[in-house]
Amino acid sequence: MSKIPTLDDFNFKGKTVLVRPDFNVPIDPATKEIVDDTRIRAHAETIRELCEKGAKVVVVAHQGRPGEPDYVESLKGHAERLGEVLGKTVKYVDDLFGEEAKKTIRGLKPGEVLVLKNVRSFPGETKRRSPQEHAKSEFVRELAPLIDVFVLDAFSVAHRSHASIVGFAPLKPVCAGRVMERELKALSKVLESPEKPMVCILGGAKAEKAVGIIGYMLSKGVADKILTGGLVAQLFLMAKGVELGDVNVEILKRKGLYDLAPEAKKLLDEYGEMIKTPVDVALDFDGKRVEVKVSELPSEKPVSDIGSETADLYVNALSGANSILVSGPLGVYEKEAFIEGTRRVFEAVAASGAYTVAGGGDTAAVLKKLGLYDRFSYVSLAGGAFIEYIRGAKLPGVEVLLGRL
Repeated sequence: MSKIPTLDDFNFKGKTVLVRPDFNVPIDPATKEIVDDTRIRAHAETIRELCEKGAKVVVVAHQGRPGEPDYVESLKGHAERLGEVLGKTVKYVDDLFGEEAKKTIRGLKPGEVLVLKNVRSFPGETKRRSPQEHAKSEFVRELAPLIDVFVLDAFSVAHRSHASIVGFAPLKPVCAGRVMERELKALSKVLESPEKPMVCILGGAKAEKAVGIIGYMLSKGVADKILTGGLVAQLFLMAKGVELGDVNVEILKRKGLYDLAPEAKKLLDEYGEMIKTPVDVALDFDGKRVEVKVSELPSEKPVSDIGSETADLYVNALSGANSILVSGPLGVYEKEAFIEGTRRVFEAVAASGAYTVAGGGDTAAVLKKLGLYDRFSYVSLAGGAFIEYIRGAKLPGVEVLLGRL
């Protein structure tokens, strides 16, 4: 983390600064209005600080993917919401790197903010290219001469080698914004030098990366214990030889997890009791919760939560932990009958006194639903980038901040 330049390392007075936040927020598909502005509020801190330091701020961001319901080409609504958060007028042009955009950028005064239109309206934005290749794109070539510093504040898209993430780094000085800085500090605290014992809780429905995460954390000595829930737990139970029942096996196949069983089995053989799996589960009997021992499986009803005995064991496993990382709920939290395991364990995490970090997939949403969001030491704004980082992958956005072009 010490190698990454931040806002503290530059004099921004009178400089034109291009900021790349993540303004990809939940919007109403019908009205296209913003439903949750959490990310905009978070990134406003970086933008406000730059304004106070006398910078002319240009914001380039995305919303959705072309062709999908949450895609909007105009980020005027995002600019207006940012203005409300900042308490000042934020300019907007429905242009990305054309004459209108360039003229408005040149006319900015210190302390002013301009938002450009959705960067994904540029077809070359999402092509997987190196920083040097993206630096030659029309988008970067047109804007780079107008800016002095590039500020990357979007950890949540740092796992993508997109033009607006890596393209300016070969041409301009780069630094991390406050959101990016906080994300990396929190993650380094639990991944690079965690206060031991360190416990990792892995759940969620998007469990295809779980094998990699567990392998990385245990082989590197990061985690002392892994508690599994959700489809991660079902994958490892199957790897142990437990017959789950056709309906549950089918779900694992549909999610692309079934073929990972041999890899999961290798981890179980190598690390044994360091990987904890449920001893009982809650089945969904037409919306009703029915708990059974794992030894009583298979079942033709879907496994939808960890059972009460497992929750007790997991809560006990957390006692004495000094660092805890959480990724994903332990059951189908959207259904009230199957949020209980997640509630029990996450409440224990919140009350543990350990340094606690959460992120990935639906984690932030379930913490908000349980009223625990503010009781964790840090909750990541990222999904995919968080998952990639905790499995040891190199993120293109972080690599350019480290000067590794």
